[in-house]
Amino acid sequence: MQDARQPEVDVTTASVARMYDFALDGKDNYAVDRAAVAELYKIAPSSKPLALGNRRFLQRAVRWLAEEHGVRQFLDHGSGLPTQDNVHQVAQRVDPDSRVVYVDNDPIVLAHGRALLQEDDRTAVIQADMRDSEEIFGHPEVRRLLDLSQPVAALFVSVMHCVSDPDPEELLARVLERLPSGSFLVLNQLVSEHADKREEFTRFMHDSTEGNWGRVREVPEVKRYFEGLEVVSPGLGRINDWRPDTDLGPRQETDEWYEFGGVARIP
Repeated sequence: MQDARQPEVDVTTASVARMYDFALDGKDNYAVDRAAVAELYKIAPSSKPLALGNRRFLQRAVRWLAEEHGVRQFLDHGSGLPTQDNVHQVAQRVDPDSRVVYVDNDPIVLAHGRALLQEDDRTAVIQADMRDSEEIFGHPEVRRLLDLSQPVAALFVSVMHCVSDPDPEELLARVLERLPSGSFLVLNQLVSEHADKREEFTRFMHDSTEGNWGRVREVPEVKRYFEGLEVVSPGLGRINDWRPDTDLGPRQETDEWYEFGGVARIP
């Protein structure tokens, strides 16, 4: 059973989820989103291969956790719009009984998620602010699908740059304290080694999109998210280098920003 609230979609302001959908060649976006992406490409020409690489990292991490560690429960924070090979599709190819809860505050995500999951009672989409851990873990769908006595993979894939300080550390602490030993964190976010670029990207997203926006960060800041956890091989780094399936994947031709992160186990 899905969330009963009726979504109201604002098509006058760009949405991060819909911009990402457009960058992935999706169809669930509007003119305002496409215009924002066009402007983004002017200041960050690498954004399209970055988005494609990010999606492939998500798929590899979910498959690896399901195949190598037997993880059968996934909580995807800031999941975005459905596209090919979603988390539940990757996980359920390994085990059809895998359970997935997607969390996003964009109402169009809820609308499309409902349509996608009408006949899948092992997967749910809930509309919530990913920072509201109390609401998420208390949601009927989370309580129905996730057994918190068993390992859960908490996914924060390319979303922490949408979270303002000091919320990232506080958010992770709230989530991780609810998960049992043997659970996993999958996390990456946009970073830049250039202060002027960090400011430019952050300002652009603040001015162009609806809702909250955090900031592009530096690598040491993202590394702190993993303190106290057991980072798995090959460690933290550029996500295109995390257990790649092939050398032929999308590569950035410019280096103004990139996605940094990895996977860690809760001891």
